[in-house]
Amino acid sequence: MNPYLPREAEIVARTEESPNTFSLHLHLTDGAPYSFAPGQFNMLYLYGSGEVPISIVSGSAEDGVLVHTIRALGRITNGLAKLQVGDRIGLRGPYGRGWPMRAAEDHDLIVVTGGLGCAPAVSIIHHVLTHRERYGNLSILQGVKHTDDLIWREQYDTWASLPGVQVLLAADVAAPGWPGHVGLVTALFDQLSLRTDRTIAMLCGPEMMMRAAAHDLHERGLAADAIHLSMERNMQCAVGHCGHCQMGGHFVCRDGPVFAWPQVRELLGVRGF
Repeated sequence: MNPYLPREAEIVARTEESPNTFSLHLHLTDGAPYSFAPGQFNMLYLYGSGEVPISIVSGSAEDGVLVHTIRALGRITNGLAKLQVGDRIGLRGPYGRGWPMRAAEDHDLIVVTGGLGCAPAVSIIHHVLTHRERYGNLSILQGVKHTDDLIWREQYDTWASLPGVQVLLAADVAAPGWPGHVGLVTALFDQLSLRTDRTIAMLCGPEMMMRAAAHDLHERGLAADAIHLSMERNMQCAVGHCGHCQMGGHFVCRDGPVFAWPQVRELLGVRGF
């Protein structure tokens, strides 16, 4: 496949997740094979407007449907939000380096997300639950600014009911009846039973949250190279040519978006990187 040419995808379902967040379920119309690794992303192209990088939420492409969860924030994402079932868009991908799922086998996993950072991490959860015998305990920690920002509430309840799965939720501001923690997501680490010699952490969300979470987990005994982060930058070409997503000596679209913490540790929180 030419990495610069989009393939046509039809919207076969659309889910309203929150007032400004929605999921598009896409089917590639050309029938050509497609596969991806958890943590990779696609470029979704709105005809006549442009394209945006969006993480793949699906666990796999075996059923022929790819799910992308999108927050309507800019011109293109607001345009995508107006589309309905039957409409068609362009799709390029998959791109980037995903989560180290092979290295994580026979380990416990800690998935820490903030805001819509939960979207790039959902494919981790689907993969682990599909191949449950390959992995140890799974801890899912999700933080949001306000409880109204939490999407997939029923999905979290389903995951929490499964054996070997722990779900912990946190909100900076809580509505009445909120059952989770009020405060930072990192405060939930006290509720984890860490087996530091056989645990891998995967983080996604605001950089300051990931910076604090990585440092905290490392202080608790987790090896630095056992902590992985999914970075977000202005990715426009997705193949490392345009330079918009450069972070230090890395191109996030090509060398990431997932990095081991030691690769980006000194760049987190540094203005200009």
